[in-house]
Amino acid sequence: MINKKLDRARNDFNSLREQIESSSDELAESKSTGLDDGAGTLEKESLNKMASRLGKYIKHLDNAVIRIENKTYGICRETGKLIRKERLMAVPHATLSIEAKQAQLK
Repeated sequence: MINKKLDRARNDFNSLREQIESSSDELAESKSTGLDDGAGTLEKESLNKMASRLGKYIKHLDNAVIRIENKTYGICRETGKLIRKERLMAVPHATLSIEAKQAQLK
């Protein structure tokens, strides 16, 4: 499941990078003609934010794969107890149990 999510996230990330490059080219072209395209700049910033978030997600999934290899996947880093399967299915890169996460938010 993690590998599928990782592949999908990497494909999405590559697609976003292509869109960013394309919008950069269009933005440079509009500036060379003397036009200031605020919408283009806003779109590029939005794409960069999405790419940044997706990059962090990929890093978390990569770390989950490493924890699987180290046989520490599914163990709460705060309590040392097993993280419930339902939580791992919803958030496969989770490192905290629900109880530890709730305690952290208090």
